[in-house]
Amino acid sequence: MLTAVRALAAALLVFTGVDADPVREQQQWVLDALNVEQAWTVSKGAGVTVAVIDSGVDTGVKELKGRVNAGPDMTSSAIARELPPGKHGTAMAALIAGSGADDGLIGVAPESRILSLPMVTDDDPSIGIPPVEEGETASESPLARALRYATNHGAKVISMSIGSYGPVKSEREAVSYALDKGVVLVAAVGNDGLSDYAKENGTSYWSFPAGYPGVIGVAATDKQGRRATFSSDNLSVLVGAPGVGVPVVKLKSGYELSEGTSSAAALVSGVAALIKSRYPNLPPEQVAQALASSARGRPAIGYDDQTGFGVVDAAAALNAAKRLTGVQRAAPGPDKAHFGQGEDSPVPSPPGPDPLRMWLYGGGVLVALITFCGAIVVLNQRRQ
Repeated sequence: MLTAVRALAAALLVFTGVDADPVREQQQWVLDALNVEQAWTVSKGAGVTVAVIDSGVDTGVKELKGRVNAGPDMTSSAIARELPPGKHGTAMAALIAGSGADDGLIGVAPESRILSLPMVTDDDPSIGIPPVEEGETASESPLARALRYATNHGAKVISMSIGSYGPVKSEREAVSYALDKGVVLVAAVGNDGLSDYAKENGTSYWSFPAGYPGVIGVAATDKQGRRATFSSDNLSVLVGAPGVGVPVVKLKSGYELSEGTSSAAALVSGVAALIKSRYPNLPPEQVAQALASSARGRPAIGYDDQTGFGVVDAAAALNAAKRLTGVQRAAPGPDKAHFGQGEDSPVPSPPGPDPLRMWLYGGGVLVALITFCGAIVVLNQRRQ
């Protein structure tokens, strides 16, 4: 028996037909929008594993061959089953780590690897988080289980193009656990921008996990860098990324176009992988800071709830990350000159009274006593 099902976020990804042009030509605008090719001169994501919590990933796709480790089914801790590959998870994985083999689609971090953690199926187009089964402990909710598994199995970035409307304590705890271990968490903010609620209230429902503190919430933008009309707008949005007309791979082979914050989140996960590859010790909060502080198309007021701090710029984010590492903070100086060049400060005086002053003070007291005693002797002699 299931507990009350939490409301699921609107569909995070919509697929449409693809033109006959080569896929690399079609995705060029996405690479340009994120300034990815310049970023590749610094990092391509080598050595980083990105966990994709989604539907299963098709390991037979040419762009992903030999690049995917398949984790267990995350929907239950008691029943082991093998979920079939899904087009949603496959599409997201290729946007992150596609190798570009045979002139195919290339991901933002083409030298990274994928840890596939299937938690949903493509049967439900909403790609929502499954409910917690009655009797399961707090630590066994599907998303919490997936977050902990990814963290404990080497993931440095976790990509979550999934969502539901309700926060859950066990998931919030798992998010904190992952962040504490240095894992960067990225999630789609949802596609509720055109919902009746958003139209009536001027803001969208929050989608989780994007709404959890520490998670990088990503909105979808179009080719002009403007917020896509369907993209949710609320304070969970940190940055934006392309989410309209984004080419993605299909199951087995071929390509199609996608619309949704799912694609935007996967692309930003790839940028996070570039940063963690180049600066592996940079903590999650500073990765988020690097992404936000270097974004392009920043709103006039600095931030808004539609595109956050602007559209991610991969090359600029890497530069910002370099500054945050503090590599250039130390001023060069010769050996033993720990604080740079210049004259040494005078040696501090030893603690306690100054000896010279004490001698002067004592001498003065002695002279005064002698003078006083002499005056008394003189007065006594006169009286006699």
